[in-house]
Amino acid sequence: MLRSVVCSPRSSFLSFNGSRRANVRVSLGSSYLQHWTRSFGASNEDNKTSVMLQVEDGPGALQETLKFFWKHDVNMTRIESRPAKGHNMNYCFYIDFEGKRGQPMVDELMADLSKNCLDVIVLHDKKVPWFPRKIKELDRSVSNILDAGTDLESDHPGFSDQEYRRRRNIFADIAHNHRQGDAIPHIDYTKDEVKTWGVIYKRMKKMWKQHACDEFNYIVPLLESNCGYAEDNIPQQQDISNFLKECTGFVLRPVGGLLSARDFLNGLAFRVFFSTQYIRHHSMPLYTPEPDICHELMGHAPMFADPDFADFSHEVGLASLGASDEEIERLATCYWFSVEFGLTKQHGKYKAYGAGLLSSFGEMEYACANNSPAETDVPEYRSWDPFSACKQKYPITTYQPVYYVADSLFDAKEKMRGFCEDLKKPFQARYNPYSQTVTIDRAVQRL
Repeated sequence: MLRSVVCSPRSSFLSFNGSRRANVRVSLGSSYLQHWTRSFGASNEDNKTSVMLQVEDGPGALQETLKFFWKHDVNMTRIESRPAKGHNMNYCFYIDFEGKRGQPMVDELMADLSKNCLDVIVLHDKKVPWFPRKIKELDRSVSNILDAGTDLESDHPGFSDQEYRRRRNIFADIAHNHRQGDAIPHIDYTKDEVKTWGVIYKRMKKMWKQHACDEFNYIVPLLESNCGYAEDNIPQQQDISNFLKECTGFVLRPVGGLLSARDFLNGLAFRVFFSTQYIRHHSMPLYTPEPDICHELMGHAPMFADPDFADFSHEVGLASLGASDEEIERLATCYWFSVEFGLTKQHGKYKAYGAGLLSSFGEMEYACANNSPAETDVPEYRSWDPFSACKQKYPITTYQPVYYVADSLFDAKEKMRGFCEDLKKPFQARYNPYSQTVTIDRAVQRL
């Protein structure tokens, strides 16, 4: 695929995952990169080297340098160009390629580069926060529980209920012992648990018809017929996971409590949604101080069957891999205002696609019907813009004062994709659904 590019002479950047060749035609006399051909192939992120090459700026300078990679059949995965420091007219190219010193083709390449470039420096691998590269490594992510499902605060409705606490321990053990790829164990829910589910499901189903987005209302009947969603039955997560995988490739993974934003978002890169299995206390079925199975299965799970929503979530997940703490916070805030509390405009009305609304009849009515309690201000509605949303503060214990409204789920996805592309990422990541691994385009060290 031939693409035309004009890059700033002060900071030009291009990256590509190469096959065995990457054909480049450039003119550096004007300090612009103009054309390149990019093709994508398999790469081995554990076998990469990063180098800095300084060359004299001039017509064909980059082509003269890259010909040695072709000569020695070394596959490049990333190129970044910058003017060299100082008053000379030299240029520096930062190149990542497959192979390590000690391999004949790499040693021969380095020898040629040393003879023909003004300077050649082998760079240390870029240090980034740890992130999973294989789906199996999500087992490590779920071990980092911030708020265990068994640790109840004194004001929790189930704090003094020993039977309820025993059930919470059972669910925590299931999540702790689960390994990625295993079937999610079948849960025999108690009468109290099913009754609690039923109270919420009956109430929410009426609300969904009025205030949920069309995509959600299309999916719910399919979940009822394929996965056992019903007022008198809590569906099994493995059945839902199987259904979602056929729809969009997403699966559910049991988790024992709250995860960090980084660990949670990393899972989305592998199309894995971490889901709790415990349920709120039966004494207060319409209240929960934490995300529970009602929130997960009524709010989140249906939307993961929609392709645009699934791709939206996947984009956020890929952008989170190796990201800085600051970028994770920005992504998590965007997630809050979309996947949790997002609205879209359909049929001239506000419709919910965020799980925090789809599992809360009170806030759903507040957000979509503009039916505010007397003591509560009317919410503010803003057009979905992740560049704005990522800076917006939000409460976690009250109704949201601000909601972001997307034109459509496709619109939400495309704007989020643009936001993710704008982030300062240490590398470009791609998910291979066949091997369930992530490939990256430069040498990194996971801390």
